[in-house]
Amino acid sequence: MTFVVTEQCIRCKYTDCVEVCPVDCFHEGPNFLVIDPEECIDCALCVPECPVEAIFDESDLPPDMEEYIELNAKLAQDWPVIDSKCPPLPEAEEWADLPNKRDQLIEHL
Repeated sequence: MTFVVTEQCIRCKYTDCVEVCPVDCFHEGPNFLVIDPEECIDCALCVPECPVEAIFDESDLPPDMEEYIELNAKLAQDWPVIDSKCPPLPEAEEWADLPNKRDQLIEHL
């Protein structure tokens, strides 16, 4: 099992989770973070750090978020590693609690 970043991160990109990751398994895209399942050691340190509750254990994913397992794995191959905290996106607060943000995801760098 691994941990998965889901749609609540889209257009927010808080990086509190990155700061506590002992193996640098987070990758950064234009408006979303993902976890590389090959690097994640299942420590769960990132989960309580996410202010928008976007990170789930793969086994606890809500059924409507299962596509994010494959999406995290795919995008982690293309996006660079992020290993330090940086400011969230300027619009993060207004997007933090909004549902159904999948169509807002920018996949290409």
